[in-house]
Amino acid sequence: MTETIIFMGTPDFSVPILKRLHETYHVAKVISQPDKPVGRKRVLTSPPVAEAAKALGIPLFQPDRIRDEAALGKIAEIEPDLIITAAYGQILPKALLDIPPLGAINVHASLLPRHRGGAPIHRSIMEGDSETGVTIMYMAEGLDSGNIISSRKTPISDQDDTGTLHDRLSGIGADLLMDTLPDILSGTNDSIQQDADLVTVSPNISKADEQIDWSRSAREVFNHIRGLSPWPGAYTEYDGKRLKIYEARPPEGASEYEPGTIVDTTPDGMRVACGDGATIEVTAVQLAGKKRTQASEFAAGRQITGTVLGQVE
Repeated sequence: MTETIIFMGTPDFSVPILKRLHETYHVAKVISQPDKPVGRKRVLTSPPVAEAAKALGIPLFQPDRIRDEAALGKIAEIEPDLIITAAYGQILPKALLDIPPLGAINVHASLLPRHRGGAPIHRSIMEGDSETGVTIMYMAEGLDSGNIISSRKTPISDQDDTGTLHDRLSGIGADLLMDTLPDILSGTNDSIQQDADLVTVSPNISKADEQIDWSRSAREVFNHIRGLSPWPGAYTEYDGKRLKIYEARPPEGASEYEPGTIVDTTPDGMRVACGDGATIEVTAVQLAGKKRTQASEFAAGRQITGTVLGQVE
């Protein structure tokens, strides 16, 4: 018997998972978000998963709203045995979850019940977690609240940022899905309820989340910067302009300066005072209207020592 599978996903994170799935199983259709205008010229662009589906020759469906009756009807016509989602981007209605006899499962980039929601990778770093991972779970009506089928851990090091962790978790997710699917398809898998007392929620990153608060500890500021790198980027204010900070080194030394003060420059950048008296070394920045550059190049030729970096209102 060849099971009929529908895959639902949208961003880059989901592409390796779709490709691995396609190598072994029959993916009858890929469902992704609609094409959207991108960039200054507003060029209509397909999401990464939609592009991957086209390249793999898998039929593609991009409804505006997955809960519309017309969209649900088209999915029901396929008679899928299983629906697999990975960062699709819309809440699935119960009417959709009830279609496949084997249910709907989700590949989620955290160790549930920690970091339910849309930004688990960013916030695992921003909140200073020492480890994270991927969870495969049954979909339910609540936000990432279904029973856990399997999970796999990975440590978070000081060298990780959201970019490196994103790519690693995507690969882990693909591997874990392939290891978990045989039991799901045979109906022999186990699952456990999530511990409600351990639930944390990680909503999508807002503009307010991107601002650096230098009054926090150096460790917290360091985690904030790398948790938002390379996208969307943490920022502060320099000389009335927005300054994005993409890279920094762990807390070091001590300072009696006001938080946000550039204490001195280094061969690789500049040291900035934080709220706990420690400093971090900023090494990659981008001033509004300019290209990203090494912080040492940014500091060169500027009387920057003693400047106090502040938040954009």
